[in-house]
Amino acid sequence: MAKLKITQTKSVISEKQNQRDTLRTLGLKKIGQSVVREDRPEVLGMIRTVNHLVAVEEVD
Repeated sequence: MAKLKITQTKSVISEKQNQRDTLRTLGLKKIGQSVVREDRPEVLGMIRTVNHLVAVEEVD
């Protein structure tokens, strides 16, 4: 499976609580922090929820 590098690019201030919870579930706490996750349907759904707050790139 492919891996995705997810980086938080914007603040969660003034965002909805479910979006804050989604970022926390992905493992992101600060702007500029990155995590690597597998390309799974659950992760893609979380990325879709917070796509305006994160940058995603594929890692091999």
